[in-house]
Amino acid sequence: MKHILLVFVGGGFGSVLRYVIGKYLNNPETGIPYGTFAANILGSLFIGVILGLAAKNNTLSQNQTLLLATGFCGGFTTFSSFAYENGMLLKSGDFASFAIYTIASFVIGFIAVFFGLYLVK
Repeated sequence: MKHILLVFVGGGFGSVLRYVIGKYLNNPETGIPYGTFAANILGSLFIGVILGLAAKNNTLSQNQTLLLATGFCGGFTTFSSFAYENGMLLKSGDFASFAIYTIASFVIGFIAVFFGLYLVK
């Protein structure tokens, strides 16, 4: 039960922070979801650092890892919003923004995870 509570609390904080970032960075006029992009890239960096610390001489406990990686990062990042926003870009015919957003999200997201892991080595 303790593990579920840790994931729940971390996820709540992550979701609220994602909402705030999206509220201020997503651009309704152009439809470009800068907030979701920022949350997903920052979340990728965070999870790289968190899991890197957890693997490095057990720097983080299992409870801390559940709270931060599974809970916070799970609530902070969002594949469902990413998929929906890509659908909206395609529906509007903005194929260039769709391609840039999709490719940049995957490439920069992977780089951010690896960079986070690198930072804690």
